[in-house]
Parts: sequence; structure tokens; C-alpha cells
Amino acid sequence: MDTVTLARALFGSSMAFHIIFATLGVGIPLMIVVAEILYHVRKDPDYSTMAKRWTRGFAIILGVAIPSGTIVGAMLALLWPGFMEYVGQVIALPFQVEIWAFFLEALFMSIYVYAADRLPPLARIVSVIFVAIGASASAVLITDAHAWMNTPTGFEIVNGEIVNVDPWAAVLNPSIWTTAGHVLLSAYMTGAFAVASVAAYKLLRRKRSAVEYAYHGKALFIALLIGGIMSVGTAVNGHSTAQMLHHYQPEKLAAAEGLFETQSRAPLAIGGTADAESRTLKGSIEIPWLLSFLATNSFDGVVRGLNDFPKENWPPLQVHSLFNLMVGIGTLLILMAFAPIAYRLLLKRAYPRWTLLALVATGPLAMIGIETGWIFSCTGRQPWTIYHVQRTSEAATQSESLGLLFVLFIGIYVFLLIVTIFAMQFYFKRHPVLPELAGREASST
Repeated sequence: MDTVTLARALFGSSMAFHIIFATLGVGIPLMIVVAEILYHVRKDPDYSTMAKRWTRGFAIILGVAIPSGTIVGAMLALLWPGFMEYVGQVIALPFQVEIWAFFLEALFMSIYVYAADRLPPLARIVSVIFVAIGASASAVLITDAHAWMNTPTGFEIVNGEIVNVDPWAAVLNPSIWTTAGHVLLSAYMTGAFAVASVAAYKLLRRKRSAVEYAYHGKALFIALLIGGIMSVGTAVNGHSTAQMLHHYQPEKLAAAEGLFETQSRAPLAIGGTADAESRTLKGSIEIPWLLSFLATNSFDGVVRGLNDFPKENWPPLQVHSLFNLMVGIGTLLILMAFAPIAYRLLLKRAYPRWTLLALVATGPLAMIGIETGWIFSCTGRQPWTIYHVQRTSEAATQSESLGLLFVLFIGIYVFLLIVTIFAMQFYFKRHPVLPELAGREASST
């Protein structure tokens, strides 16, 4: 395996691990905010218990997200020295500001965890809202660098030198709002479905008291509602993403859809395999004219195909399958959220067991969608690290010792994952929800 491939594999593995905890670290705080607000509006102590227990889980997740994020930062400098030259001169600003976003999150997290019971209701809600704001701001600022790699602005290259640097133009690059919106909505969606998975699993266990069953039922309902809303938001944002790709990364859009010939009234292709040799998409289902509409807001809009670009600049054609998997999971999650909600509201019945079994899968499905989306976004930019500015081969390190590093860091990630699972199981087995609910009921009487 060559050095560039090893560098990509090592950094991709690091990101794949970190993104699990980073995504939940953005999505779970929103769920805590909702639970706190519902508690103070409805005066139902179940929501207060939810907020407290979700906060404990969030604290464990944050304990892994921080070191894994630090590793990813170190990987950037270690594996991509060519890229870091651009970062230092052009796009360092969001990395610097992100430190303050993390400080905001950590400060109010401490206030909420250690002083919430002694705060008035409004201050308690405000403190956890600032935790969510800090987590979301961190995600947006880190995403900004990724967006800039796709649509680089704020500098010029003259005689091989970086000149005329405008940091704010780099920060406010053309794809930042679309990309950041997609990252936030999908993170909120994933956090909600993670809660839904746990609640559905708890409801499947037959030996539950009525109090405990009601508690998990409420958690499942609000998780499905928020997850469904955020899934729809993610899908709507996908329309803006298609337009952004059409204007700024047409090769990526063409590869995502397996479109080789430039055409108006371009169809949206579902499934199939893109064949580079015959330059055709085989075995797909096509929805006439829909790609043109998504990309241009017109059914007659012209969408450029891969044949308009040199083959050496094509993204890997497997991104078509990645794109289909991402969109397919998002569509499925919308149905899996709103169908049970409609069943519960219209028929006033408990969820069937087969429905709960399906809902246990929503959290893992959402996470697979997140992973697939990031792989698609980064792979679809290849062969560029900075789109049409710096190739990945130019950005990568020339070190020959990456094989050993790869094995060592994969070992670290496996260890951290095992420790996280153990910590979650150990804590929540030692602190089940029923004694909290029973103690609360006893104190209220």
C-alpha cells in the first residue's frame, strides 16, 4: 500500500471513530434541552429524570470525543503537512475560534451538572442551552474547514506562493451554510434516534413497572418526533446541497448520480453501478427530469456529466453507491419516525413488539448514514485535498512508517470503544432508572 493510501486510510479511520462521538456530542445536548423545557412547561418529573440521565451519558461520550478529536487534530499535522501550509495561512481562524466554543460548552456543562438543582428554572434551562450552543458552534467551525476544502476562497496562488489572504472570505466560503446546516441537522437527527433506540429496547423488556414503561414511552415519543423533524430538515437541505454541487463541484454531483453525458432534463438515478469503461450506469431506476430540478430548480436545467472532465479528475465512481445508501437511510428514517407516531396518536395503542424491534435499529442506521455521508463528501472531492488547488498526493506526508502507526491507532480506537461501552453499561446498571422514579414518587407523597 502506497504512502498516500495509508495516510488516507489512517486519517479516515480516525475520523470514522471520532465522528461517532462528535455527532452524539452535538445531538444529545439538544435532547437534554427539550427534556428540560418539557419538565418546566408540563411539570412532569419524568422529563427532569430524562435530562439528568441523558446528561450522564453525554458526559461519558464527551470524555471520549475530546481525546479522539485531539488525535484527529494531531493526524492533520502528521499526515498532511502540505495541506497544513494552507491551513496555517488561510483557514486557521475557525480552528482558533472553536477553542472558545468548546470553552463555552465546558463551562456551562459544569454549571448544569454541578449546580442545576440549586438554580432557578430559567437559569437551569439557559445553562443547558449554552451547552448545546457550544457543541453546535464547535461542529460548525470544524465543518467550516471542510467546506473550505470543497469551495476554497480567500486567497490566490501567484508563482506557487499563497498571497492576498482574506481569512473572513475563507471562513464565509460559498458552501459553508449548506454544509454546516447539513451537519447540524443530521447530528440532531442522530442524537434523537440514539435515544429512540435505547427507549425502544427498554420497552421490549417484558418485566417493566407501569411507571417505568410510561417513562420510556415518553422518551421514545419525543425522540421519534425530533428525529423525524430533523430527518425531514436534512432531506430539504439535500436540495440546497445538490444546487451547491451543481455550481461548485459538478464532477462530484455527476459521480454521485452516475451521470456521464451532459444533458437537460437529467434523471435522478437510484441504485445501479457506474461503469468507467463503458461510461454508463447499469441497473439503475431513473426518475425522469428530477436531477435537473434538484440541481437547477428547473426540469429543463442542464446538468454536466463526467465526460466533460478529464478522467484523471473524476471522483471514485463508488461514491454513487455511497450517495444512494445515505439517501436511502435518510428516507427510511423519516418513515420509521412518523409511522409509529401516527400509530400512537391515531389508534391510542401501545407500540407492537415488531415496531419496537425495528425502532431499536434507528440509532445504528442514523450513525451509518452519518458515516456514509462523511465518506461520500470526502471521497467525492478526490483526487483533490483542496478542490482544484492541491491534490491529495501533494498534501500527504512522505514518511514510510505509516503502517506501524495505522496498527497502533486502530488499537487505540478499539480500546477506547471497549472502555466506552463498559463505562456506559457499568454506570447505568449500577444506577437503573426505576429507583430514581420510585424515590421521586415516594418523596412527592
